[in-house]
Amino acid sequence: MTNILAVGRAVRAAAPHDLLGTVRAAIIEHYEALRVELLMADYSLTVLQPVTTLPHTAKPLPVDSTPEGRAFASQEPYGHYVSRDGAVDVHLPVTVRGDRLGILTVRLPHRRCTFATFEELTELAELLGHEIVVADRDTDLYLQARRAERLTLAAETQWQLLPGRACRRQEYAIGAQLEPAYAIHGDNFDWSASAETLTLTVTNGMGEGIQASLLSNLAVNALRNARRAGIGIADQAALADQAVYAQYGGAEYVSTVLISFELATGRGHVVDAGSPQLWRQRGKTVEHIGFEAQLPLGMFDETPYTAQEFQALPGDRLIFVSDGVYGAVSGAGEVYGERALARAIQAAGLLPAAAVPRAVLQDLTAYRADADADAHTDTDAEAEADAEAEAHARTEADDDALVLCLDWFGRGSAAELNAHSRERVLREAGWI
Repeated sequence: MTNILAVGRAVRAAAPHDLLGTVRAAIIEHYEALRVELLMADYSLTVLQPVTTLPHTAKPLPVDSTPEGRAFASQEPYGHYVSRDGAVDVHLPVTVRGDRLGILTVRLPHRRCTFATFEELTELAELLGHEIVVADRDTDLYLQARRAERLTLAAETQWQLLPGRACRRQEYAIGAQLEPAYAIHGDNFDWSASAETLTLTVTNGMGEGIQASLLSNLAVNALRNARRAGIGIADQAALADQAVYAQYGGAEYVSTVLISFELATGRGHVVDAGSPQLWRQRGKTVEHIGFEAQLPLGMFDETPYTAQEFQALPGDRLIFVSDGVYGAVSGAGEVYGERALARAIQAAGLLPAAAVPRAVLQDLTAYRADADADAHTDTDAEAEADAEAEAHARTEADDDALVLCLDWFGRGSAAELNAHSRERVLREAGWI
């Protein structure tokens, strides 16, 4: 315990840009570590980027086929031998309240691989995550490290507007993702929780590029302003509608779904003001949940909105998708939302909420790729080059794709389940 307190004090006192250097020196001193590295998940959640003095100076590691990626995907520590003298690399999730930031890798001599050391390093990785979130106010280092390529200006605006990519509490777990991650336009999501309520919004600003991003930015901040005034979601929608109409005069508007839950009961209220859809997986059944359609925000002046009732039960999985997901079309003309989306949700049934959006979006990417393949049958080199150029242009022109997954646990069962799950993982790894 003395070691973890000493390292914790050092990390909290570190300069924002020097968190890794400080934690590396402290872990080497107090745990005799041979190597300490920090990897940040990139915006698309496909690679883990090493944090270095200058970004992009070290080779990224794929999430899907590396020990570091295994620890990131499972959100459980993973260790493996790396040399004949018994040194062990321990890969520790760097996660803040369910939001997966990256991996802290610590190489230890075998004699230091004890259960107590494992527990302390796991706690230090979580502490480092909290410090990174705070440090992002004062340095770009960790944001730069997340970039496998340059963000467009519209994407920069959208990512800075998000609350995170995941969140977990006793009553629920949330995971969300935007694609194309480095060139997103108008899709966005937001959430906020109090002791008794959870409010979610999924928005889709019309248009492309920076215009769509600015439109969504206005709508999201108008909704936040109304929410923080303590009013219900119907009035939140009405005030945001006025803000968007005042700026654009009905020429541009924002499709939005707002939903507010009572954490104690799962009782919800919904305002469906546009194109985002809600799908529910309850047991083995996956179905689209329809609500009374209301006008998008900003289409007309002083539009009235009404909230409809909705009930979430423990074990429900709720999936919010934008029209860029359910409206994608295959080469055969089949819309993704007709059958393929339900199959993708079913296939991701065993994944945690934070991993579901990426799984669905990967399935969507394959669906679109099949559509591109079906669209081209020529085999000569010139036709193949034209097909590749057209496919690239289609990919660039494809609508934004947003998936948000909400797993509803209800109160009283999640904490006990997590404790049993953690003990099982530790026993399987041989730590206890």
